[in-house]
Amino acid sequence: MRSRKPSVHKLPVTGVLRLNSPAEIWYKPALSVVVASAVPNLLLYSLGRLDLVMYTMAGSLCALYGHNLPYARRAHTVLRVILGMAAGLAAALVTASLTDSTAVLIAVGALLAAVQKTFCDATRIGPPGNVIFAFVTSAALFAPQELGQVPGHMALMLAAGAFSWLVTAGPALWRREGPERLATARALDAAAAYATAPDARSRHAAAAAVQGAWQSLLASGRPTPVRQELERLVVHAERALATPAADGHVPGTDPDELRRWAAKTRARGPVPSPPPAPGTLEQLFGIDAERAGQRMRRGRREARRRLLRALGPGSPVLPVAVRTLVGCALAGYVSSALGVGHPYWAIVTAASVYQPNLALSWSRGLQRTVGNLLGVLVFAAVIPLARTGPLALVLCVLFFSFAAEALITRNYWLGSVAVTPMALLILEFGGFQPAGRLITDRALDTLVGVAVGFLAAVAVTNRRASGRVERALAAAGDARDRAERAVADPAADPPALEKARRRLTAALVELRDAGDVASGEWWQRALPEEELLAAEQAGHRTLAATAQRQGLITLPPANGAV
Repeated sequence: MRSRKPSVHKLPVTGVLRLNSPAEIWYKPALSVVVASAVPNLLLYSLGRLDLVMYTMAGSLCALYGHNLPYARRAHTVLRVILGMAAGLAAALVTASLTDSTAVLIAVGALLAAVQKTFCDATRIGPPGNVIFAFVTSAALFAPQELGQVPGHMALMLAAGAFSWLVTAGPALWRREGPERLATARALDAAAAYATAPDARSRHAAAAAVQGAWQSLLASGRPTPVRQELERLVVHAERALATPAADGHVPGTDPDELRRWAAKTRARGPVPSPPPAPGTLEQLFGIDAERAGQRMRRGRREARRRLLRALGPGSPVLPVAVRTLVGCALAGYVSSALGVGHPYWAIVTAASVYQPNLALSWSRGLQRTVGNLLGVLVFAAVIPLARTGPLALVLCVLFFSFAAEALITRNYWLGSVAVTPMALLILEFGGFQPAGRLITDRALDTLVGVAVGFLAAVAVTNRRASGRVERALAAAGDARDRAERAVADPAADPPALEKARRRLTAALVELRDAGDVASGEWWQRALPEEELLAAEQAGHRTLAATAQRQGLITLPPANGAV
């Protein structure tokens, strides 16, 4: 039965500006971007060529990506970010050198923003997503440029990008398994939270954290002794997740012990080595088989197939890309019609608004408005200091670069308070401009970008969000059937059982994510909420039965049936 839930939902207001706890590794991207920016900026300062900072900053900002990934995967990801940034910047610089038509520049800026949004969503590259790409390419479109200067400016970007790659991959030299340890600790903490207060939301959070830990370990490369210990800890976390809660309690699990293991895993000392959980040997045998299968499937062809599937017909990524194209173009043209001197700010603002659904886009629009308007006040306060000399300007930009990454995990609006003066100060490298004009333009572009961008999101519907739910339901049903057949087959070996259970776990995580995204979208079919709940409950029962067959848990006879 489908619910009678209306297709138009209330948009959140309260809580949108509430501050969260800081992210666990907030200082890593903050320090990385400062180091990646400081070296080229100070070098240009010593050469008296601060007018070129915009091009080195394009490469330096690549250091913001990949900090949750194991170093082997991070190196490939940041390299792709640098190449993507180079492609966007080259297109922007060539366009700027060939035309000075504002209408054409806005159209190209909107098109680039849409393409960047599409690829970032399809590849799930993670924060900061497409906004950094849009910021760099949109600014480059409106910078004075000659065709002969493009190779030199691109060389500066690539040199700074190469240094960013070294900054992000360098920590592997002294803490090789750092990201995997962090992912494992998060899985243990999430499992402890579920064991303490089991409910649907804590279970989903724990399942996502455990899934993320396995993905991190599988992507990290050769299974070193430390990684093998981490795998055993993830088995303990997964055992807590696989055990069904009864009367608000998860039997056989000590949440405090899981938290102690998490704390030691985060620390720099040895990884804790608790006694193996039941079924650990069988599960790790299955994980090794999956790792071997991944090595066999690895290659450009497989990566290309995954990307094409994400961009294929029916993909929920495509309507959001259309929203980005329409919203950024309209925002730029409205800003230009109002006589604003920097219409690309409206393009970037509109690009930053678009989130997986309309409710989240509304929240991001409110956060962006508050943050930018407060940010221009901060800029007004610091501009006298920044104009005392070139070195003071460089140091101010570095300070706000650090502050932006340090604060943005608390809430997006708080990070925007630092991003706004940083973006305005970067303009100062090309020459001083009237501060009052900059402040007025930025404020107007913020209001125009948020308003027009959100209206475009309302106008361009995303009915494919419901289709994603239906596909997730079908995938979860298929994964559950496979797991049930594996449990019922007396000849099923450990790799087959592990593969079936992990496939079902991933399908249930995707099902909940698809439901959460679709629940915040307008103008769509009513969600099959009862069917979603039934599928999740049936999947959890099958997971418990599969874990019991593997020896991870022991269920009472009444709960043992699939």
